[in-house]
Amino acid sequence: MIHEIFMPALSSTMTEGKIVSWVKSPGDKVEKGETVVVVESDKADMDVESFYEGYLATIVTPAGESAPVGSAIALLAETEAEIEIAKQQATSAPAAEPVAVPTPEPVAVAASTNGTSAPAQNGRTIASPRARKLAKDLKVELSTLVGSGPHGRIVAEDVETAAGKTPALSKPPASIPVPPAPVAVVAPTPRPAPAPIPAQPGQVKPMTTLQTAVVRNMTASLDVPVFRVGYTITTDALDKLYKQVKSKGVTMTALLAKAVAVTLQKHPLLYASYVENGIRFNASINVAVAVAMEDGGLITPVLQNAEQQDLYSLSRSWKDLVDRARSKQLQPDEYSSGTFTISNLGMFGVDTFDAILPPGQGSILAIGASRANVVATDDGMLGVRRQMQVNITCDHRIIYGADAAAFLRDLAKLIETDSQSLTL
Repeated sequence: MIHEIFMPALSSTMTEGKIVSWVKSPGDKVEKGETVVVVESDKADMDVESFYEGYLATIVTPAGESAPVGSAIALLAETEAEIEIAKQQATSAPAAEPVAVPTPEPVAVAASTNGTSAPAQNGRTIASPRARKLAKDLKVELSTLVGSGPHGRIVAEDVETAAGKTPALSKPPASIPVPPAPVAVVAPTPRPAPAPIPAQPGQVKPMTTLQTAVVRNMTASLDVPVFRVGYTITTDALDKLYKQVKSKGVTMTALLAKAVAVTLQKHPLLYASYVENGIRFNASINVAVAVAMEDGGLITPVLQNAEQQDLYSLSRSWKDLVDRARSKQLQPDEYSSGTFTISNLGMFGVDTFDAILPPGQGSILAIGASRANVVATDDGMLGVRRQMQVNITCDHRIIYGADAAAFLRDLAKLIETDSQSLTL
């Protein structure tokens, strides 16, 4: 028997995947549960295992190319004798249609001569390569069949049944769609990030899967009514604390994330999110922090339950998240479960900026650089204080100006007068 290896859906928003590399080559023996291919989803590279034992007969989608979710990317033969048959199927059959895409196109119904019908798309009947081969051998007209596969796809068993043969495997009822199960997705294994290829003058460089995901998310964000509030925070106490804990592996990002998480405990509305005609108050304070990827794009690793972690554990967690983010080894819940986001461009010397609200969240805080400024002190004299500008962007459907201002006031109070409490 010949099995199809399908492009898996690695996230709820994924519509296509890119082949990073094939671990197996055509003709290689494949054990059940063995990694066959590495697939790039929106923001991570995932190893894909085979559900079957056999031989990788032919690769339909080579490394570096993309394929829709649910489409066949390779054929697996159970025996060496079937390898050539699989190759012939792959070369003679039309390209397989995707069998499960989150936003499928409307499917038309092709008329038949005996009152039955087969699903068609763009004028073509949807059938697996093996079904097409069997139909040709057994002289069965595919357009007369009703497929029992996912989304009405015609599979080999449908052809065998129409020809009066007993299928090798019992066919599931047509009313119960059964998704394909040729592959399993497992936790990624660390691998070095590829070196970015510099763009040449005049070249149009295709976007990566990650960059495409960022475009999609940012476009969706434009539909949300937002407002922005700025605040100036004196950072002398925070800078002093940072000098004390830096040698222990604590980063400024961890300090800021901890300060934000502690402050959010008093402002649950700021890490809530809008749902249809309501407000969802999230149970966890999961602080996402924006990180630029070396090969382009943006990812937001999440410090989950940040207010519950001590500062040193939080710093270790952050270092681990960043290392794995840049080698594209994060699990989906490690970059998509944030309930509040921080974007810190202060490390690049940026004084002030506004951030775009991530989809599904209520707030994002933009943090600028801390600089020495001449200010009027409380005793009426002039003094030098280090200050940073922060700007919060909020979903105006659920958060109002007074809510954002109260949060920023409390964050400033914590940083300016009680920074030492962040180490407790």
